[in-house]
Amino acid sequence: MSAVSVNSVILDALNQGGQLVDDLVQLISPTGERRPNPGFDAVVDDIDDEALAAFFVDMSVIRRIDAEATALQRQGELGLWAPLTGQEAAQIGSGRALERTDMVFPSYREHGVAYCRGVDPVDILSLWRGAASCGWDPTRTHMATPQIVIGAQTLHATGYAMGIKADGGPEAAIVYFGDGATSQGDVNEAMVFAASFGAPVVFFCQNNQWAISEPVGLQARGHLADRAPGFGIPSVRVDGNDVLAVTAVTRKALARARAGEGPSYIEALTYRMGPHTTADDPTRYEDLELRAEWEQRDPLARVRALLATTGYDVEELDARAARAADTAAGGLRSGITSMADPDPESLFEHVLGSPDAWLEDQRERYLLYLASLHGSDHAGSGHAGTDQVAGAR
Repeated sequence: MSAVSVNSVILDALNQGGQLVDDLVQLISPTGERRPNPGFDAVVDDIDDEALAAFFVDMSVIRRIDAEATALQRQGELGLWAPLTGQEAAQIGSGRALERTDMVFPSYREHGVAYCRGVDPVDILSLWRGAASCGWDPTRTHMATPQIVIGAQTLHATGYAMGIKADGGPEAAIVYFGDGATSQGDVNEAMVFAASFGAPVVFFCQNNQWAISEPVGLQARGHLADRAPGFGIPSVRVDGNDVLAVTAVTRKALARARAGEGPSYIEALTYRMGPHTTADDPTRYEDLELRAEWEQRDPLARVRALLATTGYDVEELDARAARAADTAAGGLRSGITSMADPDPESLFEHVLGSPDAWLEDQRERYLLYLASLHGSDHAGSGHAGTDQVAGAR
């Protein structure tokens, strides 16, 4: 089966009007119809029209942030950017399902989840400008900083979740990764440990159909979610462009984890509407017909269409969303361009939980090395001798 035909099978499962196939969870169709689902309706029965409208505003805001960040990179203000457009529902739906004390382990594209965790948009962009070593405080936000090494965050999330279980804590962990990462050894090793130790972790795969330029059909002939039961982990496939369905499956998986029932695996079927990063040119490999099909499944349009059928004032909603997006984007350029270069000493912050002589010695050696190159701007506390300067070189 070719990569394109595999993607066509996925599209059939996400059809606009007919019956769902292959147990894909979808609560709002692409045309805005509310689809009853006995297994998940009760999980989101508290989400009324106002809550759906709030989802719409959130998705509008992060789409605008994404567009502004892409423009800033093209203008030389960011070194790189990994766009999220098309994946708003997967990120907002899951991000809003989290409790404040749950811990998030992202890859490098979860800007929408970071927004849900209260990270300032300027801080989201700071790492991509090279103006920060990590971007935000994981302790305050309960969200680890972006992971560039593909799939490595699954190990961190599993280890953290094992710690939650050992401490008897009520929290859960969630880890985000893409379809390409599922071929990495780290992801599979993490699932082995999570299953073996019953770790309270949710594996959230955003299947955006592309591992850079490789379509998902070339690395997986079946559904990615089908791999999890082989490890002893229950899995679910969800329409990743349906914010309500994503919220439902994520809430349910997190509830399992908090109840001591172990890990879960979510495959959210979505589509990367932009490049892998701003260094990528998708016009060299993207199937335009496939892209056009996915454009008809826009996550924002379906929420708006559903609200229109309930009599909600969608024109006022459009205006509200535009105002929120303008506010979020308005300070990005000034906030980014006014950022100072990070202090070299910040490299040593948040490394260990308590003061450590070994780390302090490294810090002093590093500052002496910088002083030897640039004068005495970073002279340190002065207790290191000249022999240490020579050693640092």
